[in-house]
Amino acid sequence: MCRSHIGIFFALVGIFWATVVQGAPLTNEDPVEVINFYELFNNPDAHLSLANAPDTTYYIKDHGYPAERHYVTTEDGYITSLFRIPYSHNLQNQDVKRPIAFIQHGLFGSSDVWPSLGPDDALPFLLSDAGYDVWMGNARGNRYSRNHTTRSINHPDFWRFSWHEIAYYDIAAAIDYTLSTENGQSQDGIHYVGHSQGTTVMFVLMSSRPEYNQKVKTAHMLAPVAFMDHMDDSMVNSLSPYLGFNNVYSKLFCSQEFLPYNDFVLAFMYSVCLPGSIVSSFCSSSSGETTVDQGRTNSTANSVISGAMPAGISTDQILHYMQEHQSGHFRQFDFGTKKNLKVYGTESPPDYPTELITTEMHLWYSDNDEMSAVEDVLRVAETLPNKVMHHMEDPLWDHGDFANNWEVRHYINEPIIAIMNEYEARTESASVN
Repeated sequence: MCRSHIGIFFALVGIFWATVVQGAPLTNEDPVEVINFYELFNNPDAHLSLANAPDTTYYIKDHGYPAERHYVTTEDGYITSLFRIPYSHNLQNQDVKRPIAFIQHGLFGSSDVWPSLGPDDALPFLLSDAGYDVWMGNARGNRYSRNHTTRSINHPDFWRFSWHEIAYYDIAAAIDYTLSTENGQSQDGIHYVGHSQGTTVMFVLMSSRPEYNQKVKTAHMLAPVAFMDHMDDSMVNSLSPYLGFNNVYSKLFCSQEFLPYNDFVLAFMYSVCLPGSIVSSFCSSSSGETTVDQGRTNSTANSVISGAMPAGISTDQILHYMQEHQSGHFRQFDFGTKKNLKVYGTESPPDYPTELITTEMHLWYSDNDEMSAVEDVLRVAETLPNKVMHHMEDPLWDHGDFANNWEVRHYINEPIIAIMNEYEARTESASVN
């Protein structure tokens, strides 16, 4: 969850509460028109066409790479989309065995984020040109994964999921699917890269379904999010006391689509992030104007992402993170004592047994990441039996920089590919001997 999205989240929460107040009985006799924000948020006939932005296939093909879209049905009936760069047009290596690399986005995001930096810097293109079979996942509920075998997106049952289900079902199904392809059938595992929520879901999957440790060769966790009690964001600190518990506030907020992927929401976010807006500071990936002047992020990529985010999530994902922030635990969703007893057999939800994660885990973290505090990263690292720590020396490196910094190729992408290559060379050598 990057800081810019948190800021916009709170701006929209403010609109929600303002709408509630505005809808209260009026004390004077003059009729006042009340704006129906619900209709605006769900208006399919908005005036702009941002929601018709090109999909991930377009961003890939626009640079000459082959692109595929695959549909995967999970065990619980959700239909998610995977995008693939099957081989490199520069290498023409479609007829040779290609190791699989799988990349997963963060909260509010989609696969559109990854190719936005272009062929010279973006991880999918660099991986492809390094000889990898590249896959990009999409969590249930976002613009590419809004279908179910039996449920309608207009019913709360569709949105009754958090990042636990994304991990347990979506990521598991995606891994199995990639290994079932013609190229994947000859391989025993994949390489995984996740950012923010993309790290949370990997921690959850590997500890909840330990058998998947055998299917992941290396895992690269960019800005890892598991424990959250040291998160130093004033707005999260203000809101989590209300939404971080099973109470009337969380019940009103739960199991619905938050920030629908439509023109009104995209246009609203674009407008509030314009320079000069009273809330534009929340849209920066780092605090202060100095870092913006230094050009820490790719402005071209930012313009691509602004037309594709937010991509759609469930409010339960936010609630689950708020619960983590309040409880100090990395654990399953808290439904309240009564339902917890029914679902888990205990009054409180169980912690994720991260000590069961045996995959080679690479944790990439920084001092300036308000969403992934160093103390919290080190805490989860202590539980991992097979981890490698990668501390960013840049004191300004923040949560969003892991995906969109000008130097991300040098500091993140190339080192990740080198680690993957070393693993492949090591295993190839072992098989020959």
